[in-house]
Amino acid sequence: MHRLAGFFLAFTILFGSAWSPAQAQDKSLTVFAAASMKNALDDVDAAYTAKTGVKVSASYAASSTLAKQIEQGAPADIFVSADIDWMDYAVKKKTINESTRVSLLGNSIVLIAPKDSKIDNVTIKQGFDLAKLAGDGKIATGDVKSVPVGKYAQAALEKLGAWQAAAPKFAMAESVRAALALVARGEAVLGIVYSTDAKVEPGVKVVGTFPADSHPPIIYPVAATSTAIFEKYGFSFLVTPTT
Repeated sequence: MHRLAGFFLAFTILFGSAWSPAQAQDKSLTVFAAASMKNALDDVDAAYTAKTGVKVSASYAASSTLAKQIEQGAPADIFVSADIDWMDYAVKKKTINESTRVSLLGNSIVLIAPKDSKIDNVTIKQGFDLAKLAGDGKIATGDVKSVPVGKYAQAALEKLGAWQAAAPKFAMAESVRAALALVARGEAVLGIVYSTDAKVEPGVKVVGTFPADSHPPIIYPVAATSTAIFEKYGFSFLVTPTT
C-alpha cells in the first residue's frame, strides 16, 4: 500500500491539480505503459478515477512497441517505459514533452520456474551455468533486441559469463508478461522477468535473483506525450525534467 500511495502521488503531481466533479465529467486520459506495470497501474488508475472522476484508459505492451505506436500517432497522453532507452527514443522523436519526464520507479530481475519445478534456490553469480540448469528446455524472456527485460537479462548474463552457452535456449517473447505466461504454462523451464511480475503470477516461483550490479539500473521513466490533453482540460505541469 505504501508503494501504491507513492505511485498515486507521483501521478497526481504529473497530472496537476485534480478537477472538480463538473470539470471531470466525460473526461478521460490514455496511458501507454510497460506490460510489467499492469497490476499496479490498474490499481492506481482506479484510485485516480475515484478521486478525480477522470477516467483512465491504459494500454499495456512492451515499451518498444508503445514508443513506436506513439511515434506513429497513437492517441496517448502519458508514456511509462520500463527502461530509459525507449523514453530517450521518444524524446528524440519529439513525441514526449521532455519537461514532464520523471524517473518514477525501480525494479529487479529474477530467474523463475514453473511452480512445480524441481529447480530451486539458484545462486546467481559469476560463472553460474544457466544453460546446464535449463537442460533440454527453453528459457523465456523478452526479446533481447528490443524488450527492456530481455535487454537487462542479456546484459546480466553477459557480465556473469552465462550468455554464450545459454543464448540458443532462449525463447524470445514480445513482452515480459508473454514470457511470464510461457513459464506459467510450463512451455519454458525457466524465465527471466521482473520481480514484480513473478509476484502476481501464482503459476511460477522465483528460484534466484540477479545481482543489481550485473545489469544497468532498472528505471521506469514516465512523461506526458507531446500531444497530451492535460493543459486543454485545465491541468498545469508541476514536474521538472530529470537529469
